[in-house]
Amino acid sequence: MSGAVEALLAAVREGRVPQVPGLVAVLGPAERRACVPVLRELRKEARGDWSKAAGQRMGALLVAGAGCHSGAAGAATWIGGRDFAGRSWARHPALGQVVEAQPEEWQIDVVGRLAAKRGSGWSWDLYPLIERVVRRTGCPVPASDDFTAEWLRSAAGADRGPRGAADTLLERLRADTFTPVLLPRVFELDEVGWPLDARYSTRPGDSWPEAIAGLAGSPEFDRADLVDLCVARLVRGGRPADQKAFLAVLAALAPAPAEYAARVRDLLAMLDGLSTVAAHAQQALAGLDEAGLVEPEVLTEASAVVLFRSEKKLVRAQLAWLEQAARRSPERSGPVVLAAAEAFGHPDTVLQERALNVVARRLKAAGEGVLPELRLAARSLDPAHHARAGELFGAPVGGGEDDDTAWSELLPPVPVPAPLGDPLATPAEVAEELAVLLASGRSDVALFERVLDGLVRHAHQDRAALAGALEPVLRTNPWHDVGRWQDCGPGEVLYVAAAVAGLVDPHRRGSGFRNRGEHPLGGDHHTVYGAVFAARLFEAAERVTTDRPPLLLATPTDATGAVEAAALVERLAAYEAVGAAVGKADLSAALLRVAPTTGAAVLAAADRLASPAGRWAARWLREGGLPAQSSARVLFAPGPEARPAQRYWDRWWEVVKRVAVTQTGSGGGPAGPAGERLEPGFWALLDGTAPTVDRARKQNEWLWEPSPHWAAMLPHHREEQAARWLDWFADSADRDRRGVGRMIVVLAEGGGPAGLSLHLALAYGLGARFPEDRTAAVDALLVLAARGDLDGALLGRELGELVALGTVKPNRLAHSLATTADTGAYGTVWSVLATALPALLGGEVPRGTVDVLAVAADAARRCGARGEVAGVAEVAGRPGSSRLVKQARVLREVLAG
Repeated sequence: MSGAVEALLAAVREGRVPQVPGLVAVLGPAERRACVPVLRELRKEARGDWSKAAGQRMGALLVAGAGCHSGAAGAATWIGGRDFAGRSWARHPALGQVVEAQPEEWQIDVVGRLAAKRGSGWSWDLYPLIERVVRRTGCPVPASDDFTAEWLRSAAGADRGPRGAADTLLERLRADTFTPVLLPRVFELDEVGWPLDARYSTRPGDSWPEAIAGLAGSPEFDRADLVDLCVARLVRGGRPADQKAFLAVLAALAPAPAEYAARVRDLLAMLDGLSTVAAHAQQALAGLDEAGLVEPEVLTEASAVVLFRSEKKLVRAQLAWLEQAARRSPERSGPVVLAAAEAFGHPDTVLQERALNVVARRLKAAGEGVLPELRLAARSLDPAHHARAGELFGAPVGGGEDDDTAWSELLPPVPVPAPLGDPLATPAEVAEELAVLLASGRSDVALFERVLDGLVRHAHQDRAALAGALEPVLRTNPWHDVGRWQDCGPGEVLYVAAAVAGLVDPHRRGSGFRNRGEHPLGGDHHTVYGAVFAARLFEAAERVTTDRPPLLLATPTDATGAVEAAALVERLAAYEAVGAAVGKADLSAALLRVAPTTGAAVLAAADRLASPAGRWAARWLREGGLPAQSSARVLFAPGPEARPAQRYWDRWWEVVKRVAVTQTGSGGGPAGPAGERLEPGFWALLDGTAPTVDRARKQNEWLWEPSPHWAAMLPHHREEQAARWLDWFADSADRDRRGVGRMIVVLAEGGGPAGLSLHLALAYGLGARFPEDRTAAVDALLVLAARGDLDGALLGRELGELVALGTVKPNRLAHSLATTADTGAYGTVWSVLATALPALLGGEVPRGTVDVLAVAADAARRCGARGEVAGVAEVAGRPGSSRLVKQARVLREVLAG
């Protein structure tokens, strides 16, 4: 190896990035090729090392490898490697120097390949390199999604100069040769709302909407094309932030009535989009209708879409448009009243009344020919409006055989847990399922448990054959130490597979996840659930390399994580038959998962077990396993002093008002014959819960989110799980946390009592900020009701308290319960609202309560509820005709029969 090569490799090892281009430049083609294998080995050694020195080496490796690859394909693969992402070495001038030293054709080929990378293969750090080469060589501008998105973000940010001296964005775009190619592509991108919405100064043309409008009609851009691109994007739909940004572009383009008239079908399609987009389209169509630039049928088509939307502002505007059209042209009154009657089926009774008023005012001009259709539509009106509709349309409304007051509660079928299925039959199946888990199945409890069980079973049967089957998977997914902030989870089953293949030695200190904590799998940032994962996986890895047990005791028999008592007894008997020792972590996990049983045959079979583990399991089953924990309700609210049964919870950044639960702990369940207890990590799952941030931070649960795997560790103790996670559920209601609803469904489908904690979790979910979480909470409510586990009065009382505290907003609660009622569960909804309403109506009524009253009135009417509810009569008796008072009167009349 020549001295020049040695000098380059020394500079790489020492991380002397600025010197690398000069050292590469003196090498000949053969010397550069000889460096490549050594650079690859150095790169492999540097992986996983995040020290400063290793970072410098990675930068030097990037530059050296780019200069030593003679082929464009190899150089692009090297420069775009994920190992180099995250440290911005691709932006270092040294990389540009070695690239610019290559032939121009090579440079063009390399940057073309880099620009074409997608997803995780693309790094925003590549953009400056690609941009410089493209501008210098004049080659075709890349138009990939990622390159275009980076151009969008950087177009206004490069060297804007002193304040007041920089060009505006419009001026920069006019001068940029990339603009004609990339600007049309911007309209096809997702997640561009933030850069499009940015304003760089108060000067005209220094925001994207104004700049795009300024380019319309220029030699490079036809105005009609830009309007078409913008309208087409709004019709396509997408993320709200994107839609709002493109709507701002359309507003800046300010199409004239004639331009909108040529795009009527697009405007009608926009009525079904985001509410702000629909409002814009509605306003444009109304203006066209007033100017006589559209056919009258357009109003009818628009009404058919808008009057079924939930946004009340849109519905009111549509009804106003209908009445204005009939006022301008009385001959249109017939179609107008029939279109307005579409709103008779709207869930908001106040909007029903508004639509009825429009029909009443235009009915005379419409003529008697519309009455049959209006009588039919009036059946959808709330009963409070039946009398007036009957007078208007000359026939009684409601009370017939098809009246919807003939109530029958509709609930979904009780969900049956999916069985886990037979064990994986061959080593090839184990390898295939492991690959699926690592690729996309980490939230799948059944998949993880089947893979772990398969690794243990087939290591017992033929470890060499299993190692051979795992080789391709381990080559693609090599085992690396878990990162500092990563909790132990299902993906770390890869550690067990690596132990089977002999790639790690679980018996050597430091070969596990990290050389910290109680065992090699421990870590400072494990949750109690991560510690259980770690204990199970480490024990399995140790045993597949030593005594190789025949199977795992804790493998669930269904997807909830539960282990049938008969299956546990059979597995323990199998262990005794071959004289195998039971793993402590495996047995602890199995005991926490085993289903309670009173079956005489199962208990008798358990009593025949002779091993210490078998006798402990028999005692556990006879004594019922873990006892349920006692709960106490705690209210957190700010104030100068704590009232009885109240505490004030100061989180580290704010004071919150919440209802929480404390639990005393279960005591760990029955002990074994020799005093055996659950392993310490498993015992922590059963600790009492105290709703304090200090405890949450100590357990590290504030860093992570609950998963189905966590619930599967205690499948018969959903109440205890809900208590532990209650602060997380509450975040969905009074903070911006997203995605909690799925775990409420998991708990609802789990086993064990459904008490205060679970009902509180459900209450927070019904008041969650994000619609998808509220929908999931509705699913959980219906599951509990179908299983007979829902205490409607308890849920109603807690909801009333949370609304009074301001934690749950009434409009969100109304949306959730209206969705529940729409499934046919009117009695269930009324059982909740009957106890929630007194808290909402007592004292100052929170804003949005009228929507809850509307849902309550509909549910009470449909399920035939009667009697008095505290607060309803008082509100109904108030003077005036506000929406709240009107809706309270409707409910009072329904309850009076």
